[in-house]
Amino acid sequence: MPHTEPKKKLTIFGIFSKKVLQHPWLFSGVIIGIILTAAADLASPIYLKKFFNILTLNHADPTVVHGLLITLFIIAVISLFDWAAMRLQFFSTTYLETRVMSSLYADAFEYLIGHSYGFFSSQFSGTLTRRISKYTNAFEGLCDTVLLQFVPTCLFVIGAVIILYTNNHVLGIILGAWSLFFISFQLYVGKLRQPIRVARAEEDSRMTGSLADAISNQSTIWQFSGNSFEFARFKEAVRKWRSATMLSWNTDEIIWAVLGFFIVIINISMLYGAVYFWQRGLLTIGDFVLIQAYLITTIQQLIGINRNLRRFYDGIADATEMIEILNTPHEIKDARDSRPLKVSKAHISFTNVDFSFNQNRSILKNFNLDIYGSEKVALVGPSGAGKSTITRLLLRFYDTKGGTITIDGQNITAVTQESLRDAIAFVPQEPILFHRSLMENIRYGRRDATDEEVLEAAKKAHCHEFITGFPEQYETFVGERGVKLSGGERQRVAIARAILKNAPILILDEATSSLDSESESFIQSALDVLMEGKTVITIAHRLSTIMKMDRIIVIDAGHVVASGTHDQLLTDEKGLYHKLWSIQAGGFITEEDSDNENEDVNNQEDAAG
Repeated sequence: MPHTEPKKKLTIFGIFSKKVLQHPWLFSGVIIGIILTAAADLASPIYLKKFFNILTLNHADPTVVHGLLITLFIIAVISLFDWAAMRLQFFSTTYLETRVMSSLYADAFEYLIGHSYGFFSSQFSGTLTRRISKYTNAFEGLCDTVLLQFVPTCLFVIGAVIILYTNNHVLGIILGAWSLFFISFQLYVGKLRQPIRVARAEEDSRMTGSLADAISNQSTIWQFSGNSFEFARFKEAVRKWRSATMLSWNTDEIIWAVLGFFIVIINISMLYGAVYFWQRGLLTIGDFVLIQAYLITTIQQLIGINRNLRRFYDGIADATEMIEILNTPHEIKDARDSRPLKVSKAHISFTNVDFSFNQNRSILKNFNLDIYGSEKVALVGPSGAGKSTITRLLLRFYDTKGGTITIDGQNITAVTQESLRDAIAFVPQEPILFHRSLMENIRYGRRDATDEEVLEAAKKAHCHEFITGFPEQYETFVGERGVKLSGGERQRVAIARAILKNAPILILDEATSSLDSESESFIQSALDVLMEGKTVITIAHRLSTIMKMDRIIVIDAGHVVASGTHDQLLTDEKGLYHKLWSIQAGGFITEEDSDNENEDVNNQEDAAG
C-alpha cells in the first residue's frame, strides 16, 4: 500500500492569507492606499472646522478672505490626495483579487479532480461545480470586506476618536465607547447567527445539485413520465432553501432594527453634548461641523460593517463547503517514492487480492489470476461476480484491502497513477464524451497526435463514415456527455480513442454492445487490429469475441471457478460456463449481455452507502 502521511487541516483564512502574501507588492499597494485614504478622510473635517470658524469672522477683512481661500485650497489638495489614494487602493485590489482567485480556481480543480472514482460516484457534479465557484467568489467577498471595509473603518474610527478626544474629552470618550459597543454587538450577533448562514448555504447547494441531477437525466424523466415527480421534488428543495433564506434574512432585519435604535441614541447624545459644551463656550461652530462629519462618517462606516458582516459570514459559509473537500484526503494517491511504470511484456498478476466496499459483503477474497504478456482473456460470470471490480482495481480506481496487483513484477501502488493509466486503454460499455469537437474527443486518447493520426484512428474504428456526414465533420460538437451521438457512434469514438492511444494493455467492456450487427462486423476487424500484440481483458463480451480469446476466465462470487478455452469449458456440463452457454440466445450470452459494467460497483456502493 502507498505510504500516507497525516494531512494538515486547512482553514479558510490560512489558505486565503497565504495566497494574498504570495503577492507582497500588490498587498502593500492595498494597505498603503487604505492608510492614505483614511488619513485624508480624517484630515478633511479638521480643515472644514477651520473653514467654518473663519466664516464666522468679519468677511470684509482681507486677511479673513485670504485665510478662507488658503483653507479651501488645502481641502482641495486633501480631496485630490484622497482620490489618488483610492485609485491606488482600487487598482491594487483588482490585480490582487483576480490573481488570487485564478490560483484558487486552479488549486481547487487540481485537488478535486485528484479524488477517487468512489468519491465522484457519490457526489452531484452540479454541487461540486457550485462549491468551487462559491469557494473562489468567497475570497473576493472576504477580501473586500476585510481590506475595504473592516480595516478602513477601524483606522477611521480610532483616528476620529483620538482627534475628537483632543478637542473634547467627554465627546471623544462617548464616541469611542459607543463605537466599541456597536462593533462588539455586531460581531457577537454575527457569530450567533453563523449556523443559520451555513444552513442556508447547504440548502442552496442541495437545490443546485437537485437541479443539475434532473437536467442531466432529462431523457430518463421523459421516458418514465417523471415531469410532475421531478417538479415536486425540486419544489421541495426550493421550499427548504426558501425557509433557510427567510430565516437568515429575517434575523438580519432584527439586527438592523436594533442597530438603528443604537444610531438614534448616539446621534441625540452627541448633539446634546455638543450643545451643552457650546453653551459654555467650549465648542465653536467649526467644532459642530467636525463632530457631525466624524459622527456621520463613523455611523456610515459602522453600518457598512454590519452590511459586510453578512457578506463576510456568507463567504465563510460558502468557502466552508469546499474546504471540507480540500480537507478530505485523497483515497488513491501516489506513494512518496513512486516511479513511472515500465512495461515490457505487460504480464498482469493478481495475488491473494481482497476487496470489499463494506464489511457485510466481500467482492474479492484471496483472488488470484495471472494474465500473461500479449494474452487475450475474457472475464465472464453472473452479475455481481466481481468482473468490473477486477478492472477497476487494475486501473487503481480503488485500492485493494489486501494482496497485490503487479504489472511485469511492479506493484501498481508503487508506480505513478499517470504512468499506470497511460499503459492501459479502456473502452467502457457506455463511453462518456466531452462537450467538445469530435476531433478533440478522439485526440483525447493521445493528445499530441496529429490530425492525420486522428483521422487514421477514426477510419479504423469506422467513425469516419458517420463523421463526414455531419456539416462540420470533425469540428462537430457532440453535446454534454456526447448526447448528440447515438450509442453506437459514441462507442466507435471510444474505440478510436483506444486505437489512437495504442497502449500495451487493453480493457474492453462490452465494447460492441451498443452496435448493430452490421456495425459490429466493421468494428470487429478494427478490434482485431487493436488487440494485436497487446495484453487484452474483455468483460462479458459477445460470443464471437469470447470464442477468439486465448483463455476464458469464469468468475463467480469473487473467485476464479474455471479457466480455459471455449471448447475446453464446454466439456464440463455442470460448470457455470456451460450453464451460461446453454441459456444464450441469438449469439449472446443473455446473462452476460444484460450485465452492465457499472452494476458490480454501483450495487456495492449503494449497499455501502
